[in-house]
Amino acid sequence: MTHWDVIVIGGGNAGLVAALAARRRVSRVLVLDRAPAQLRGGNTRHTRNIRCVTPRYPYEELWADLCAVGDGPGDADLASLTVAESASVPGWMSDHGVRWQPPLAGTLHLGRTNQFFLGGGKALVNTYHRTAAALGVAVRYDVTVTDLACDGDRCTGVVAEGQRAPLTARAVVCASGGFEANLAWLRRYWGQAADNFVVRGPATNDGQVLAALYARGAAEAGQERGFHSVAVDARSPRFDGGIATRLDSIPFSVVVNRDGQRFYDEGEELWPKRYAIWGRNIAGQPGQIAYSIWDSKVQGLFLPPMFRPCVAGDIGSLCRGLGLGPVAPRVEATIAAYNQAVVPGGTFDRSRLDDCGTGGLTPPKSHWAQRIDTPPYYGIAMRPGITFTYLGVRVRADARVVRADGGVFGNVFAAGEIMSGNILSSGYLAGFGLTIGSVWGRIAGQHAAAVAADVAGEVAGDTAGEVAGDD
Repeated sequence: MTHWDVIVIGGGNAGLVAALAARRRVSRVLVLDRAPAQLRGGNTRHTRNIRCVTPRYPYEELWADLCAVGDGPGDADLASLTVAESASVPGWMSDHGVRWQPPLAGTLHLGRTNQFFLGGGKALVNTYHRTAAALGVAVRYDVTVTDLACDGDRCTGVVAEGQRAPLTARAVVCASGGFEANLAWLRRYWGQAADNFVVRGPATNDGQVLAALYARGAAEAGQERGFHSVAVDARSPRFDGGIATRLDSIPFSVVVNRDGQRFYDEGEELWPKRYAIWGRNIAGQPGQIAYSIWDSKVQGLFLPPMFRPCVAGDIGSLCRGLGLGPVAPRVEATIAAYNQAVVPGGTFDRSRLDDCGTGGLTPPKSHWAQRIDTPPYYGIAMRPGITFTYLGVRVRADARVVRADGGVFGNVFAAGEIMSGNILSSGYLAGFGLTIGSVWGRIAGQHAAAVAADVAGEVAGDTAGEVAGDD
């Protein structure tokens, strides 16, 4: 079959949700996944929880948390819609086969605000695929979409590598992710610093569909340098290392750059609200590298890193092990100044914003400040780990893609990371990427199916008229 009611470009959470939502109204739904079957799911493979409105976490609190990160929402109306619609997402997920597990304990502080799906991201992807297969949704793997075939403001089909002719469709949902794996594109905004970025997801997230939409006249949404980025182990693979590469030591450590200087408050806020600023923080440092240093008092209080940290009996030896030997005296002086500034008498409590801070230190450490004075000492080099970019296409409340000339595409919709810049600006909340994909996947799938059904009705009516006329 080459003609479809709805074609969904992208096989991650947003795309699968869109396909499931569309299939409830129309019969011929196709998902195109650029990856091979064993690597299906895009960034969703590396997820494990979702942040939604619940009775314990009401709309007002989630909305306040979203407004407090970065520069606040990209579009307040669309962001508010996302938060409001999130309340029904867990139930919808359960209805489509997803099962849940107790929240992880520890330093992430997510037990009340986030819900953990059983088995993590791969299990989520597999569950949606089983449900989609039972509903008759078709899936094709190893398909690279390079363009959209358009007639005016309507898309007539999808152009893919190796296809002699476009796959035709009555409506299209673009859910193909951002351009974080396209280093040349990142260099437009970050220069040569982009060469030191680590991409946490697949190398296939290179923005080809986004570029095609721009070429077809789609309007931009989001900041050019906006992305979800965290601190990852500098030894991580360049692509697709996933969640295991993330480092959670920062709140309990001192972080220095390659010159041996601190540059940001390591204990500013609870981790889910501030962990995602550290990728950008490190991206702004010389060489896009930084070093987290802690002592034995806190070793074991956070998720262990994927690779073993450097360990030494004194700070100078630790510096040499980390490659900071030339600036070891400066690091020692930085640690000494920090230790001197720790305010005595505070009660250390990793589960809350405690009263352990510093005094007279710039930048301060607001919480979880303890002297680094108990060997052995530990350290890890960190790089910016890019999860997804925010610059994407502008959409309306029905997920329809807006054109740069002020109009809209009649039958092109977007969901997930490719339109996240409508919601996010420069900050991030843990678990909220899946929220965006789930909310907007449903909206896009439902409205794409409605358009496809209307077009099918028009075609049926025209055909009936032609037949009647022939009689």
